Amino acid sequence: MTTVHDFSAKTLQGRDQSLAAFRGKVLLIVNVASKCGFTPQYQGLQKLYAANREKGLEVLGFPCNQFGAQEPGDAAEIEKFCSLNYGVTFPMFAKVDVNGANAHPLYKFLKTEKKGLAGSEAIKWNFTKFLVDRGGAVVARFGPQDSPELIGRKLADVL
Repeated sequence: MTTVHDFSAKTLQGRDQSLAAFRGKVLLIVNVASKCGFTPQYQGLQKLYAANREKGLEVLGFPCNQFGAQEPGDAAEIEKFCSLNYGVTFPMFAKVDVNGANAHPLYKFLKTEKKGLAGSEAIKWNFTKFLVDRGGAVVARFGPQDSPELIGRKLADVL
């Protein structure tokens, strides 16, 4: 596996989705949770997506329950929460692990391509974000505290 486009994941609706379908797009891949202090970032992510989708940005949300059990719902509950509370229209995927032996292969790849602080591969919390260029290469990693607005200012380099 050499690019993000080599992976696939299940959507919230349970369909297999090849990430090759996003070839030629800039991707912001985010591990999300519905009951986290960073959950209001959904609003900023949706705004970023709406403002830049025509330029080729796709935000991909991956629910994760590994941090404080802050994503306890099933797929239908997650979809309803995101839609009703934040008007999320960007692609959402089925719940995944991002750390440990059962980490989704995509997240294993993302973490080796862009390490975190002090060279750590581990994802520390919900709303860690990976920026992927149009060719599928991971070009940046942002921590949970990095707001969608901050990332939006940095998108010009890859859009």
